[in-house]
Amino acid sequence: MGESFAEVNGVRLCYEVLGEPDRPVVALIMGLGGPLIWWDDEFCQGLVGRGFRVIRFDNRDAGLSQAMSGTGRLIKSWLRRDTAQPYLLADMADDTVGLLDHLGVARAHVVGVSMGGMIAQEVAIHHPDRVLSLTSMMSTTGSRKVGWVAPRILARMFAAWPPGEEAYVERSVAGYRRIGTRRFMPTAVPRQADRARRTYRRGLNPAGTMRQISAIVASPDRTAALGNIRVPTVVIHGTADPLIHVSGGKATARAIPGAELVLVPGMGHDMPMELWPVLWDAITRTARSAESRRP
Repeated sequence: MGESFAEVNGVRLCYEVLGEPDRPVVALIMGLGGPLIWWDDEFCQGLVGRGFRVIRFDNRDAGLSQAMSGTGRLIKSWLRRDTAQPYLLADMADDTVGLLDHLGVARAHVVGVSMGGMIAQEVAIHHPDRVLSLTSMMSTTGSRKVGWVAPRILARMFAAWPPGEEAYVERSVAGYRRIGTRRFMPTAVPRQADRARRTYRRGLNPAGTMRQISAIVASPDRTAALGNIRVPTVVIHGTADPLIHVSGGKATARAIPGAELVLVPGMGHDMPMELWPVLWDAITRTARSAESRRP
């Protein structure tokens, strides 16, 4: 099935479904500014091969999904005193559930990475009846005490985007070298350059990325609410993640009753193909645990 569009929660989302319709559904939620193609085709096919039907989509303000309006005010967002945010992470969670509604999916195994992990947590908190299992990867709880960004990374996050495809690719690769898993750089950098080129041609939305950042920092701390999650959960985090410190993953696992914590030695803020088996195994193991609980 190719890419399609759906009007959900008042937002037009671009999505794609892979796998057989009678299989359990895995809903993949990408991180900041990331379109659905950031879930590599081969990664998705690996999940299909393990017996899942896979849904991947462009979040609002990313890729081919709807560009929203308004301006997030970062300082007030950080202080959580801005009541006029264009949207919050909870709204993006509602987008996810709306897409499940559109596709006729009653419950799904929800998997999110980075900002997508935060959204996945919000889905599990606010829509517990729609979640079979939860996988939160290289994410955090929303507490300001954990999951911090390394200062050397933070300083570069708000630099203006360079004009032109080649400049965008160059900046993307440079950024990846700062946050990616170091031991896999020789194979990962060419893949990152190709992904950046495809992302550029798909369409960029710098203002949308800033609105997503505002949604992240303005959304409330989820720590207490995570304690109400009762579905099988796995939290995956790299020990060398400079973008969201590993303390964010540890705090997430502590907050969710019975959550499994998978710490991947040396992994940065990325999903290198050499580590896909670790991710597939964790997602599958958690999903199977959920399936075994069903009557």
